[in-house]
Amino acid sequence: MTSRSTTFTATLAVLAAAMLWGTTGTLQSILPEAREPLVVGALRLWIGATSLILLASLQPAAHAAFGQIPKAPLLLASAAIAAYNLLFFAAVARAGVGLGTAVTIGSAPLWVAAYDIAVLRCRPSPRKAFGQAIAIAGAALLVLSGSSSGVTPFGLLLAAAAGLSYATYSLTSSRMAQHAPPAAIAAGTFTLAALFTTPVFLLVPWQWAFAGTAPLTLLALGLGSTGLAYALYTWGLKALPASTAVTLALAEPLTAWVLALIVVGETATPLKLAGAALLLAGLYIVTSDKRAEGL
Repeated sequence: MTSRSTTFTATLAVLAAAMLWGTTGTLQSILPEAREPLVVGALRLWIGATSLILLASLQPAAHAAFGQIPKAPLLLASAAIAAYNLLFFAAVARAGVGLGTAVTIGSAPLWVAAYDIAVLRCRPSPRKAFGQAIAIAGAALLVLSGSSSGVTPFGLLLAAAAGLSYATYSLTSSRMAQHAPPAAIAAGTFTLAALFTTPVFLLVPWQWAFAGTAPLTLLALGLGSTGLAYALYTWGLKALPASTAVTLALAEPLTAWVLALIVVGETATPLKLAGAALLLAGLYIVTSDKRAEGL
């Protein structure tokens, strides 16, 4: 497989992961009203980790490569993705779905860019920087248009911390991808992350998870938007720089908006249409940047 075709396939994998993440909001909306955000995040990790372990066990190379994963980066990536899941759901509960999501996903590419510039001494090309900027602006328009008030500063801080955690996970997983198969990395990372979140079950009520259709909904949340999504995302990080991957992940709110149009019957307002157009244009610019592979 040529380098160009590998990059193209990796881009499709990350976009597919983002589309699966975009189903998270719809799935959460059908959970019981008594749901606890921290429990949703923890259960999502546990179900996702189980599915990733099964996936790795079906691949002899991945199963044999667990010992090759660098331990320090593995611990950092696990702690980061555990923190992201808990912080994001807590941020949405305090800052609202629109603003909480906008700050989280919008800040992640900025955190990665800051790392690239400050640590790697590598600046994005003007074209890629422009594409990232309009993609972030488009995502913000999509999630903020029509959002309600009642935002707390603490909620915004949690959302920014969630974006930093997600950026840290992406950067660390990208480095580990050079040492072991993606399936092994994803399984190891999420197993540790799930263990990190276990205390949540001792502190927060989670009996609601057995009510009505909650088990099936949580299963879909864990298998699809977590297990499969992160398996695809980790595979994509093997061929794409983290800065490109986190920008492509902005396709998540676009998917969520399309689902809202189809499932909930949300109105396609001019602002949201403009946001979708900007986001698509930004993603095209980033993926067509000739320097993208070298960042």
